[in-house]
Amino acid sequence: MTKTTVYSRVLVVSATRAEAAHVPTGTRLLGTGLGKVTAAMSLARVLTQAQHGVVAPVSAIVNIGTAGALHDRHAGLFVPSRVTEHDLDADVLRDLGYPTASSWEIPDGDGTVLATGDSFISDSSRRAQLARIADLVDMEGAAVARVAAEFGVPLRLVKVVSDTADETAVDWPERVDAAARRLGEWLRETDLG
Repeated sequence: MTKTTVYSRVLVVSATRAEAAHVPTGTRLLGTGLGKVTAAMSLARVLTQAQHGVVAPVSAIVNIGTAGALHDRHAGLFVPSRVTEHDLDADVLRDLGYPTASSWEIPDGDGTVLATGDSFISDSSRRAQLARIADLVDMEGAAVARVAAEFGVPLRLVKVVSDTADETAVDWPERVDAAARRLGEWLRETDLG
């Protein structure tokens, strides 16, 4: 008798192990590392392998992680409806004749906007600037969205507020476990198909 291993077609993507510490056992998980480049590179590698049959197919991606709140009213868990790269000058590039995507709509979100960039935001003045365009800020969401769109794989973003993206954000390491617990609960409560 041959034992068959069934792999979930849903890939849960997290930047750090700490953010995924409470993901349910058996979840198909990809840890990418911090920042847009490492997230894009890691996810593109897995999706390419899936296209070539090296790993199981991926029917959907769920990007979990922490985020900084850009408005004081934001706390808890969010499922953003749009993600944008805040550190890419897409308008300038378009004006120069190089149309560049810098924002992606995410179906079935809660209406919040996530801004992604390679800078860890821990400054009140930068927070105020970003608050004009978004509700939350992270370092990987837009990169995951860009790769998911390129490969045609549906995406969900799930972020738990871990800090206020100001001078107190440097306490992020102490706050990650509580956020990871909430992300794990969300995964256990949600039918990912």
